[in-house]
Amino acid sequence: MARRNIRGKTGVRFKAGWTKAKNKSMLRNVVSELIVYGRVKVTHATAKQLVSLADRLVTYAKRGDLHSRRLAARYVRPIIADKKTGQTALQKLFDEVAPRYVDRNGGYTRILKLDNREGDNAPICLVELV
Repeated sequence: MARRNIRGKTGVRFKAGWTKAKNKSMLRNVVSELIVYGRVKVTHATAKQLVSLADRLVTYAKRGDLHSRRLAARYVRPIIADKKTGQTALQKLFDEVAPRYVDRNGGYTRILKLDNREGDNAPICLVELV
C-alpha cells in the first residue's frame, strides 16, 4: 500500500518526494528540447545533470552505428523536430548535431549562468550546444 498525503494538525505528512523515475523523465524531456531547439533554460542543478547526459548522447551520435542509435533512443523522446520534413529529435541528433562535432573531443554543451528565478530564487542557467 502506498503512503498517502495525510492531513492533520501538523499539515501534510508523508509527501511524495522527487523520485528517480521523475528525475529521469524530466531529464528526457529537457534533453529532447535541447536537441530540437539548441538551447534551454533550467535550474543550475538540472543543468549539471543535463550536460553530462547531452554530451553522452552526442558521443553516441558521433559513432553513428545502430547500437549507438538504440542507446540514444532510450533517452530522446519521439517528438517532431521539424514539421515540414517530419524529422524526429533522434534523427536531428544523428543527422545535424553530430556532424558539427566530428573534430571535437567532448565539451559539446555550455552552461551560462543567468539571474535567479522570481518565485523561489533558484539559480537559472542557459544550457546550449556549442
